[in-house]
Amino acid sequence: MTDEHDARRFELLALPHLDAAYNLARWLTHDEHDAQDVVQEAYLRALRYIGGFRGDNARGWVLQVVRNTCWTWLKENRPADVVPLGDEEDGGVHEPAAPSAEEPPALAMRRADRAQINRAIAALPCAFREVLVLRELEDLSYNEIARIADIPVGTVMSRLSRARGLLRQALQPGARPVLRTVGKPPRGATQR
Repeated sequence: MTDEHDARRFELLALPHLDAAYNLARWLTHDEHDAQDVVQEAYLRALRYIGGFRGDNARGWVLQVVRNTCWTWLKENRPADVVPLGDEEDGGVHEPAAPSAEEPPALAMRRADRAQINRAIAALPCAFREVLVLRELEDLSYNEIARIADIPVGTVMSRLSRARGLLRQALQPGARPVLRTVGKPPRGATQR
């Protein structure tokens, strides 16, 4: 096959998944600029090896290249971020309620909830964050995640369960700030 044929094939198979690749890299590196660098390196690798791709799941293949490139990049640039997984317990269930209206207080609460969820995902250990992002944000199957991460399906399910448990813990009602209504204090109440 010619270089021109490989380049054309790369454009058809890999480029449509650029957003998913960036999303995964951003979540794993915690930095937009580092994610851009990782995706660029991953896409160069993918272009170099597109001739060897024989599968039918280009998205999974591209995300696997991005994931492997991320891990290599993290090991070289931030070895402290690549840590073994601990044995933390799951917390209780808490699902934030959706605002009922598009009024400013409801929009502010939705933004605060989204920011809190993003912080909670970002705080997860990298291996848990990886499977959570691939499953919940990229909507990949357990089998696809197992292929991408090069781990057994059971490990995918275990890590996903642990990641969800850690998220539940981080989103407990006690973990979020209590918002108060600003206005006149009730009669007889003292102001602080």
